[in-house]
Amino acid sequence: MDLVGSYVQGYGARNVLVVSDPGVARAGWASRVLESIAAAGARPLLFDGVSPNPRAAEVAAGLELCRSHGCDLIVAVGGGSPMDCAKGIAVCSTNGGSILDYEGIDKIRLPTLPLLCIPTTAGSAADISQFAIITDLPRRIKIAVISRRLVPDVALVDPAATGTMDRELTAATGMDALCHAAEAYVSTGASPLTDLAALRATTLIARGLFRAWNDGSDGEARDMMTLASLFAGKAFSNASLGLVHSMAHALGGLIDAPHGLCNALLLEAVALVNAPAAVARYEDLARAMGEESRRDDEPGAAYARAVSRLRAKIGMGDRLAAIGLRPQDIPTLALNASRDPCMATNPRRLSPEEIGDIYAGAL
Repeated sequence: MDLVGSYVQGYGARNVLVVSDPGVARAGWASRVLESIAAAGARPLLFDGVSPNPRAAEVAAGLELCRSHGCDLIVAVGGGSPMDCAKGIAVCSTNGGSILDYEGIDKIRLPTLPLLCIPTTAGSAADISQFAIITDLPRRIKIAVISRRLVPDVALVDPAATGTMDRELTAATGMDALCHAAEAYVSTGASPLTDLAALRATTLIARGLFRAWNDGSDGEARDMMTLASLFAGKAFSNASLGLVHSMAHALGGLIDAPHGLCNALLLEAVALVNAPAAVARYEDLARAMGEESRRDDEPGAAYARAVSRLRAKIGMGDRLAAIGLRPQDIPTLALNASRDPCMATNPRRLSPEEIGDIYAGAL
């Protein structure tokens, strides 16, 4: 983290926008970054008005600050939310318009402002991915912006920076990484390279997540989870995602729940639905988590058991109603999920009605 100043010098930057959030600022990470940038002779400007699910309006506010101060480089320090917001600012600073204009795949025409990311969580992998997820508050949905231009120029990754996460955030971000690995592995866009990364991430999470949750000072566990996030990020950024993320984006946009928690509550149910189209792959994922199939198992059951067991160990519930989902919300959610770009690489094609049944089953 203290090395950011040398990278700022390398870019010849004079005015640097530092994007963070109040929690990261309270933990002291933002101030360390600001000090390093100032010591390098550049002028840092902090923008920490980022919500847990970053809004398009927050991207616009950060963009205005970036432009008014003539910033020529952006540094994001925090979890997926500050990094996604910073990506949005970087895009609009050179391409113009609103970040909502770039919803979908490969809509960004021009290179973005240089972006350095310093993750303080282990799960989102926004520091290495080509994704940015932004909430469109008036429509109560999350949009996915997907482009190679969103891959940050530099990622400074230090497991020690994740040590200030509380148990709840450790659990949610860890399950997010587990979902990244699983969806990349069963994706129709998977390849031998992404497969290696996805399976390695799954094994690391199975070994390290409970330990990191149980004892936040366990340095070895934090190392494992940081590596898992990177491996899973490499996998999904190249193989893309699937139904869990499509459903989680719709759900998080509607009820403003933590993204990792939404993924965690949907992963098991979606695995059972997807597994008939990827039986061997879900068996591989189960083995990577230390779970073997039983003779009477239906497809995906072993992996679903492993997910359920891990989720229970880290204190997560298993019902969507507990985070505010109502039966009357399901038709709208299912329709929004069916339109999400992550559906393009899901191993099964599903109708909105079938997606609605999954929500209802997890309610």
